Amino acid sequence: MNADELLKNYAAGTRDFTGVNLSEANLREANLSGAILDRAILDGANLSHANLSQTSLIEADLNGADLSDANLSGSNLTGAILDGAILDGAVLDGANLSQADLTVAKLIEANLSEAELHEATLVAANLDKADLTGADLTVADLTQANLAQADLHEANLSGANLDQANLEGTILDENG
Repeated sequence: MNADELLKNYAAGTRDFTGVNLSEANLREANLSGAILDRAILDGANLSHANLSQTSLIEADLNGADLSDANLSGSNLTGAILDGAILDGAVLDGANLSQADLTVAKLIEANLSEAELHEATLVAANLDKADLTGADLTVADLTQANLAQADLHEANLSGANLDQANLEGTILDENG
């Protein structure tokens, strides 16, 4: 299946695209809200400005994908591979990224408020100016992550690894 076929099937009412291979596909500005893309192969895909709200991307391969300014509000990305993905300006509020691999991902100014990042790998991720208000980062690996000017107000960092992380200008709770 290619990108055009996927969009045509979505427009016709199909929502389950489990395991589809859309490696390097151009889905810029596509509306796939509520779609099921579990275990889909979307490595290197262009999903910038796409509407993926309430989408299921469990264990999807989004390695190196461009999700800049995409709407992933309330989506389920449990166990997804987002290694090297570009999520600058993406909306991920309320999204589930538990056990996701976001190694060296770019999340500059991303909205991750109330996101579930339990056991997520964010090694060397760039979260500069990201909104992590109320996010659950328990046992997350933030080794060498850039959290400069990130908003971590009411975030849960219990057991998180912040070794060598850049916390310059980070907004934390006053009671710490």
